[in-house]
Amino acid sequence: MKGRVLICAGSDSGGGAGIQADIKAVTALGGFAMTAITALTAQNTEGVHGVYDVHEEFIAKQIELVLKDLGADCIKTGMLHSIPVIETVHKALAELAPDTPLVVDPVMVAKGGHPLLEPQALNAMKNRMVARATLLTPNIPEAELLTGQKITGRDDMLRVGEILLKLGPKHVLMKGGHMEGDELVDILVSADAEPVSFSSERIDTPHTHGTGCTTASAIAAGLAQGLSVENAVSRARDYVRKAILSAPGYGHGHGPLNHAHTVRADV
Repeated sequence: MKGRVLICAGSDSGGGAGIQADIKAVTALGGFAMTAITALTAQNTEGVHGVYDVHEEFIAKQIELVLKDLGADCIKTGMLHSIPVIETVHKALAELAPDTPLVVDPVMVAKGGHPLLEPQALNAMKNRMVARATLLTPNIPEAELLTGQKITGRDDMLRVGEILLKLGPKHVLMKGGHMEGDELVDILVSADAEPVSFSSERIDTPHTHGTGCTTASAIAAGLAQGLSVENAVSRARDYVRKAILSAPGYGHGHGPLNHAHTVRADV
């Protein structure tokens, strides 16, 4: 087991996304997952049916106790749904882990359409978390909300990725899962390197719940293990693709992935 990853995110009672997906992904890739839970959600494959806030002082306490004792090689943030939560996580990381690589998944809307970021918290997300990120991992709707720009093709993905870089992150992974077409393209835009495109055949399936959380945590595991950003992204994409292809088919809506496909059944 190599690579300590602290995940600051919300819990998914259905087990397909959020903290549950994060822990599974990091563990499956050989890392050690730790958590600071920012919210509890009541949800399943058909949608989010309720959100219960975790008090900001308790969020800060989780982060403090984990970092002071266990430490972290990379930090990943997911659902930070309000200004107080964003400010709390930002302050704790600035004080306790200012130089630790940070993967920011700007979770804003659940797969079923339920908002997971309060509208008034958008600027806090940009000014606090996005600005501090080593890697930002927005999907198309998230990138559009963060920039106010419309994305209709690959050129737009690259252009908007460059705009997001100006907010402060060192790298931006523009995820193309919401685009049309048989080919799925993600573009890694970096402040110090030429853009890198990753492409694969689109998988026609409803079992994609938690792909954003899983991708970001898989990348965080790679960074914690010493991989370059490009190699961490490449490995994470391969991992998520196989997790989708071997999805168990549970639920009546957007089903979960098979996070454990790397684990031998006879062990």
